Amino acid sequence: MGEQMVEEKTEDNTLYKPGQSKYVETPGKKKVDVWRYKPYLCKVKNIDIYTGKRVIVLNEKEAQEHDIYTAYRTELKFDGKKIVALVDTSNDLIKPGEVGIYKEVADAFGLENGDEVEIIHLNRPASIEYIKKKMDGTPLSKDEIFTVVKEITEDKLSEVETAAWVSAAYINSFTDDEIVSLAEATVCSGEQLELGKSPILDKHCVGGVAGNRTTMVVVPIIAANNLYIPKTSSRAITSAAGTADTMEVLADVEFSIEELKSIVKKSYGAMVWGGGMKLAPVDDKLIKIRNPLSLDPEGMLLASILGKKKSVGAQCVVVDIPVGRGTKTADIPAAQKLAKHFISIGRKLGMEIEALMTDGAEPIGNGIGPALECRDVLEVLEGKGPEDLRHKSCMLAGKLLELSGKIGKGQGYNIASRTIENGKALQKMKEIIELQGGNPKIKSSDVPIGEYAYDVIAETSGQIFHIDNKMISKISRMAGAPFDKGAGVYIYKVRGDKIRKGERIMKIYAESESKLGFAAKALENLEPFELRKMLLGELREDAQK
Repeated sequence: MGEQMVEEKTEDNTLYKPGQSKYVETPGKKKVDVWRYKPYLCKVKNIDIYTGKRVIVLNEKEAQEHDIYTAYRTELKFDGKKIVALVDTSNDLIKPGEVGIYKEVADAFGLENGDEVEIIHLNRPASIEYIKKKMDGTPLSKDEIFTVVKEITEDKLSEVETAAWVSAAYINSFTDDEIVSLAEATVCSGEQLELGKSPILDKHCVGGVAGNRTTMVVVPIIAANNLYIPKTSSRAITSAAGTADTMEVLADVEFSIEELKSIVKKSYGAMVWGGGMKLAPVDDKLIKIRNPLSLDPEGMLLASILGKKKSVGAQCVVVDIPVGRGTKTADIPAAQKLAKHFISIGRKLGMEIEALMTDGAEPIGNGIGPALECRDVLEVLEGKGPEDLRHKSCMLAGKLLELSGKIGKGQGYNIASRTIENGKALQKMKEIIELQGGNPKIKSSDVPIGEYAYDVIAETSGQIFHIDNKMISKISRMAGAPFDKGAGVYIYKVRGDKIRKGERIMKIYAESESKLGFAAKALENLEPFELRKMLLGELREDAQK
């Protein structure tokens, strides 16, 4: 029996298990007599550094004796818990019998120096073959997609392998069946909100427009009309503020599923950070990869957005698709194509979708940055504030009201507008703020903004032709947004306005003098406002020769 080669996997996908009297073959083609094999146990040596990855460090010579090498996957076992981590090796930093543990793993396990953990070598994830299959242009089955999502969620794929998955989606795109499977797998990757109510409403903006804080106006309008809207939102990635960043100026945004359920049942609405719960956690891992690569495959975008909506039980969803220079959809045909795709995939997932193509060529509202955007929102709910923010919010809320079936077609906008005018939307906003731990008595004038300010003055006279969303967001982030809540910019002019030399067109706010100086200095190389050009080109006779 000692000469018989048996390749055997255990239920947890390890290559061998102590207590079996068989020889097994490891990836390095070694024969390991597992009857005599002892668990690979190591004492923890904490490395007080965050790496952004789940990585452990083993003594190189000792790891090789266990047929473990750099970039191999391992499973750590400690106190009944398991975690998957990639291996790095060092003979200098780590002694035999030790394992270097970075802060991510130490925090996940609650590990301290000297704790003993077991190291188990894992097989190559099944997802690798499925990712290669997709890179070859072959559609994947539902089971294959679920496996990929499950292994990304469980950290069984490295960032390089996950990036290959995103790249495969970008190069070869997904079929509609694959998108539906990916959305369903996204939902199953985490918890789900079950209110036991109907209908559940939701909204989403594809993004790309600075300001555009319509969610914080739409939610209280919908909730004030006794319709449920449990809104989970994101934090800023490249913008000056996400809805969660802005709402956090007024109240807490991090809650458990049960806490969210309680808030929504009391007030009909809520605005919380989706990343603070275990709703569709795989999506956060994919966004982390997609963002630095600047890859946003349409199929993955649809699955991400609609999967999150499905996870909160949404039945009726309005999708805002901004169109214009600098947005994700530069022209009407591209927006129409995306809108139709949203509607068809939503229908297959059991949701009724209405997609609105909106003007995204310039920022919405005056303030850009958490506190400044928050002030705009409260001003609108108080019956004043930026007209473009009020109008767009009423348009989106009106469509949602109609989509719910509770209000007739063509009546939504007027009802949404009236909900602001009669003060019910503001009262509902205060109720939500209080339930989320904030001060319900706050007014727009109470919102604190950065104490350091710099006026941006027009250097020439002319007419504003374009206000660049990306440039405005970049300047706001340089000033400290979204981490400094009071940082950002306030815009005094809109596209089409005539300006005179020496006139104030924008003000930068910051919470520190150094950050204000950094943002103001950046204006030397940035052009957030573009004036209408009278001369479009010139051709001289000698240039034709």
